[in-house]
Amino acid sequence: MTRSDLGRVLMVVPTYDEADNLAWIIGRLRAAEPDVHVLVVDDASPDGTGAIADRLAAEDDHVHVLHREGKAGLGAAYVHGFTHALAAGYDVIGEMDADGSHQPEELHRLLDALDGADLVIGSRYVPGGSVVNWPWRREALSRGGNLYVRLLLGVPVRDATAGFRVFRRTALEKIDLATVRSTGYVFQTDLVARTLRAGLTVREVPIEFIERVRGDSKMSGSVAAESLRRITAWGLRERAQQVRRALPGGRNGGRGGSR
Repeated sequence: MTRSDLGRVLMVVPTYDEADNLAWIIGRLRAAEPDVHVLVVDDASPDGTGAIADRLAAEDDHVHVLHREGKAGLGAAYVHGFTHALAAGYDVIGEMDADGSHQPEELHRLLDALDGADLVIGSRYVPGGSVVNWPWRREALSRGGNLYVRLLLGVPVRDATAGFRVFRRTALEKIDLATVRSTGYVFQTDLVARTLRAGLTVREVPIEFIERVRGDSKMSGSVAAESLRRITAWGLRERAQQVRRALPGGRNGGRGGSR
């Protein structure tokens, strides 16, 4: 498979108060992958990120912007961006952070791995992957959270919480974005589980994840705790559905349920 076989590629970049980073990261992405389009989804950032995005779009026809009315969560921003990208006819739709933790120079690894896959994840926790500048407690929390996801949900993915990934449009169409209710960071795990449950192929490739050096992280202890609570709730619900389906007379239901 050649890169041209992928068709049109769009990376969705959600933003909230990323004025210090946005032009820098989009410039790197455009230099690394000149044919890839970028969609900034800004949640009415009070620091002027939206105006910077508009300026970048005015200067470059590969940069596009969606403005939302307020901060409604990472997952909601991605669903908005994905829905727009599908309507615009893109063939591959990806996601990445605006803060530089996902390196655009590594995007080619994800795109190349789409041959024979429906979703490719840039993974910190497969051989060759790494995390730079995280305190050990945060990395332990992340690794432990991913282990918990694998055990609770039966998801055979090392980094289900990763936010650097690319989907084929057919995958997003099959998992039914209209039923996604996850608005926060649990959205990442939700979409991995939906993709696998739909019988699609998920592949992980190693990346080097670098903690942001400018601006404030949106991840906090309370956000992590909320994600854990949500994963536990729908994980237990999914396990209960699996048991019911396995019982004599059980219905083959449970696909595409809301989160």
